[in-house]
Amino acid sequence: MFKFFLAFFLTFSILSTAQTRNDSTLLTSPDKNVHVIIKTGERISYRVVFKNKLILPSGNIALSLSDGSVLGHNSRMKSKKLLSVDKIVTPRYGMADRYHDRYNEVELQFENQFSVTFRAYNNGVAYRFSTRLPGKIKVTNEETTYRLGADTRGWMQKVSGFLNSYEEHYLDAPVSALDSGKIAVLPLLAETKGVKIAFTEADLFDYPGLYLTYSKTEGLKGMHPPVALKDSVGGCCPDFEKLVTQTAPYIAETNGTRKFPWRLMIVAEQDKELLYNNLVYLLAADPKNETNFSWVKPGKVVWDWWFANNLKGVGFTAGMNTETYKHYIDFAVEHNIAYINMDEGWSDQHNLLSVSSTNSQPLDLPYLFQYASQKDVGIILWCVWHTLDRQMKESFDQFEKWGVKGLKVDFMDRDDQYVVNFYERVASEAAKRKMLVNFHGAFKPTGMERTYPNVINREAVLGLEYNKFSKRSTPDHAVDIAFIRMLAGPLDYTAGGMTNANAEDFRISKNRPMTQGTRCQQLAMFALYYSPLQMLSDSPEEYRKDPAILHYITSVPTVWDETVPVAGMMGEYAAVARRKGNVWYVSGITNWASRTLEVQLSFLPDGDYKAMLFTDGKNASRIGDDYVQEIKTLHAGETISVTMAEGGGFAFVLEPKHDSEKEK
Repeated sequence: MFKFFLAFFLTFSILSTAQTRNDSTLLTSPDKNVHVIIKTGERISYRVVFKNKLILPSGNIALSLSDGSVLGHNSRMKSKKLLSVDKIVTPRYGMADRYHDRYNEVELQFENQFSVTFRAYNNGVAYRFSTRLPGKIKVTNEETTYRLGADTRGWMQKVSGFLNSYEEHYLDAPVSALDSGKIAVLPLLAETKGVKIAFTEADLFDYPGLYLTYSKTEGLKGMHPPVALKDSVGGCCPDFEKLVTQTAPYIAETNGTRKFPWRLMIVAEQDKELLYNNLVYLLAADPKNETNFSWVKPGKVVWDWWFANNLKGVGFTAGMNTETYKHYIDFAVEHNIAYINMDEGWSDQHNLLSVSSTNSQPLDLPYLFQYASQKDVGIILWCVWHTLDRQMKESFDQFEKWGVKGLKVDFMDRDDQYVVNFYERVASEAAKRKMLVNFHGAFKPTGMERTYPNVINREAVLGLEYNKFSKRSTPDHAVDIAFIRMLAGPLDYTAGGMTNANAEDFRISKNRPMTQGTRCQQLAMFALYYSPLQMLSDSPEEYRKDPAILHYITSVPTVWDETVPVAGMMGEYAAVARRKGNVWYVSGITNWASRTLEVQLSFLPDGDYKAMLFTDGKNASRIGDDYVQEIKTLHAGETISVTMAEGGGFAFVLEPKHDSEKEK
């Protein structure tokens, strides 16, 4: 019956991207591979077909308000608007210098002052509610369901509650592992009928974040944190968090006339397609008020926290003092690094106007900002979110006087409506003063970097820092996040650790940390992970020990003109090629299994290339920092065989040979 129903619709979709039959509408992607069948009437539901496979059976959607009305129940449709878009979006910075925004859209308008808009892309489906109601409204619930079977394979980051920082491993298990009230953050990846589907959201403002749980009757089902009425300082790391102590019986109080966040499912037939997808960005709103963000400067950052300011071979006592940070500024100048970061300890965590200092080791911030400015190096300051929230005006005024170039805001660990709005207030205040923002202890990106390009990076990932106090930041996890977390947007994983060990030799050390896996895996992360504000996690002295590594890490770009997925299998290995100008950077990593990967250079324009290759050494599985550097000529279209050790990786730099010869 379903095949007949679909065939009927396909017959009538030749002349239009959306057709109606009674209470049903068919929306088709530009390449005709994705079909969204929308049904209205008693309920609003939709199903998704990809290449004649029913990958998402009918799921219901609705928006419940505090006055008892449910937008989506017994709603009468009064009109329909069709739209086909094929345009180029030019981001301020990104994984490419242009994104192809191509989709078909239908907006279904209903009598009780709301509409639902569906979009069909060649690689995904999105929908959102819009309302045209007077005054303020309270949303008590949003019904979001993805009717997948209990045994559908999923990769999900389970959390114990709405207080979390998206810093968990991805569990490979049936989606029914989320039963009995367990919840997962987004993105969540599933596989059905040989097709990967990733669920996430975009354009999230003035509304809480979306989570997924599992119900036997509804499949994957949306959940939202309620509005926080009261909270108090507490939680981990000397009261850095604010714990919600009282909640409202609704999830948002917001304007009655507005557009709600996009609900997005990304579709991939091959795993490697997940390594490059820009739908979250494309669904986000353009900058507000046509703000000029031409001053936003992506780049590298000298980071102090990973190695705990432990330096050797210097003529001063290292620590949170003027001489140490002057040393970092000088290192940044030597290697064309844009920023240094001053992490925890530069101020009283609960008073950003109180600078830390001792008689023996003074910290002269005005001097450091003046010194950095003279050297054209920016300083980024770390702060606890609720301290910044409480002291926002006076803190930003002081930061502006000093000449702060960016903020690293940490420990939100929530995405209820208040905290989501905090992100926008920080982004707006920082933009007025031409400051970057890097959110840590954060929820996943939802395209905010398009609306506020100064929000240049986001953590929301179990990153390298975990190796300072656990064994959780593994090569297995490093592969997973390339396919799942990176779908949401930029990630601050903080790669670049120079003490590298296998699983047997790895040891936890807070002040002298190690990485799990090989040196080449750390190198690969600089191009594999999209990170416009990229930290150099280790100390200047560790990098200076290896000039070849130092040159690569400081010269690899952080934003790109083109990205091409090269190879990948979820949970096993990942490889991408990225281009800046006419130079290509090809990187790959593997999990704890060694493997040989055939890297096809079919993405290269015709010609010969001078190639600098970093690959795992013969003994890298025992000695993590064992690597081989080669320089050779490669040709467009050829295939290179690369062997990666357990937890290993590779990094190539490919430059057209005639260009490299001109420089000699």
